[in-house]
Amino acid sequence: MEVRAVTFLLFMGHLASAAKLGVVQTEGGAVEGRSKSTGLFSSVDVFKGIPFADVPQRWEKPKPHPGWNGVLKATQYKERCLQINLLQTKTQGSEDCLYLNIFVPQGTKLSRNLPVMVYLFGGAFLLGASNDVEFLGQSLYDGVELADRGTVIVVTVNYRVGTLGFLSSGDHRMPGNYGLWDQHAAISWVKRNIDKFGGNSDNLTIFGQSAGAASVSYQMLSPYSRGLFRRAISQCGVALSPWAHQREPLSLLKKIASKVGCWRTDVDLMLTCLKMTDPVGLTMAGKIDILLLLGQGVVMDLLELAPVVDGDFIPDEPSKLFSNTGQFDYMAGVNSMDGHIFAGVDVPSINQNEANTTQAQVRAVLAGLTKEKSGPILDRAEELYSATWGSPPDPSKLKKSVADIETDFLFLVPTQIALKLHAKYSSGGRTYSYLFNMKTRIPGFPKWVEAEHAEDLQYLFGKPFSFSLAYFPRHRDLSGYMIKYWSNFARTGDPNIGESRVPVQWPRFTNSHQPYLTINHRMSKSSVSYDLRADYVHFWTSTYSNQTITQLNQD
Repeated sequence: MEVRAVTFLLFMGHLASAAKLGVVQTEGGAVEGRSKSTGLFSSVDVFKGIPFADVPQRWEKPKPHPGWNGVLKATQYKERCLQINLLQTKTQGSEDCLYLNIFVPQGTKLSRNLPVMVYLFGGAFLLGASNDVEFLGQSLYDGVELADRGTVIVVTVNYRVGTLGFLSSGDHRMPGNYGLWDQHAAISWVKRNIDKFGGNSDNLTIFGQSAGAASVSYQMLSPYSRGLFRRAISQCGVALSPWAHQREPLSLLKKIASKVGCWRTDVDLMLTCLKMTDPVGLTMAGKIDILLLLGQGVVMDLLELAPVVDGDFIPDEPSKLFSNTGQFDYMAGVNSMDGHIFAGVDVPSINQNEANTTQAQVRAVLAGLTKEKSGPILDRAEELYSATWGSPPDPSKLKKSVADIETDFLFLVPTQIALKLHAKYSSGGRTYSYLFNMKTRIPGFPKWVEAEHAEDLQYLFGKPFSFSLAYFPRHRDLSGYMIKYWSNFARTGDPNIGESRVPVQWPRFTNSHQPYLTINHRMSKSSVSYDLRADYVHFWTSTYSNQTITQLNQD
């Protein structure tokens, strides 16, 4: 009996280890990754640093990679695209950076026909990488847990950022959007090659957070994306977000040129000089100068590098391109305090227990965002956000209002508008709205702070499982819920239907019916609500008019 048991275990172990892709033939050549065990009969094949395009030329669209001989050992992440570091003191990365990483879950048999999820990182279009924020040898965007628990292929990609990715002259001479073209090239490479890794090339979902979420939105809006992918997820950002659209590219180009000694009255000569300038100097010239605020304005004004209307990839104002998005299933949402990190820069006292935040400071934030120094619009905004303060004003509610204002203006309202426009122009694509509001895990913040910007990512990428000692069971519950909803959506276009059973049914968002799902560790029927922050969305969409609102209200 014991001999038979040992034989059986050895046989099963052989089956488990047999499910490895080994060498995979791509259009550029053969690649070989490594297998990471995730259980007795499961593993994830990990391929790092596969080139999806050639080394990009300065301010040119990416070109196909020429290929390689032999077997490429895809076992190490490649350098990020050249960018400033987080402290903005120096640069890091390389111009040779257009690489992607693939995570393929395996059971006792090789996976086939799996849904594919392509992730676009965030970082204000200034910084970030496909393997960003490493901790104990693992990237925040490591796809092993999501791939394994969701039974999906996860792909993470690099793209150009900063001045090399988004500087533009505003015309055909330097149209811009090079980072968006890189993303498009990566998604296209996945479309052409992922079947060799066991993926279904007809079932691609793109997803991203912050600037990556806005990038997802831009990819949906572009006419070049027709038929390229089927579904999209925007986490905390859309193309309509005020920080995601560069409106005066030539003015910014002249400012960058002045910093590197290239300013000329003749734009052609200025561009020639820029193209000959050291890339490190160009990259440093795009950094954010927080000192320029000096208590005046808002930090959003310093986020200048972003996609532009180039007449090509983005042929018109984003709000006018939503007819292109109706073919895609779309899921979008925000974190309950996405704006808190920016509010804390604009009004530092909101995070200081010993300091008071004044009504004048709240009004100044509203003025900085709306560009209205006085008048009825500003008065109505102040009246709306002060309604819950009480008399005399509750200090914590007043502070929280600053975070709410910036969350609404920068993230929540633009996302709600994008969802409404998607539902309006839907040609079969389904729409889903969510609010992520798990309590922050960041130490030192006041008790009223909920889900901070980017806090959703640790749960989606399964960190409570891979770093279990750093989390509690409630965090693993939440992580499991998110992986189920996201992977179901990638598989079927419906977050409720797939291989994973979800805790709550998530209703569709339509023109006449606008539910949203509140996502945290306590999921129940009460997690479904309707008309997210309706009074605030109505205020911004009816009072603070712009081209987006006009398009939304058109018949």
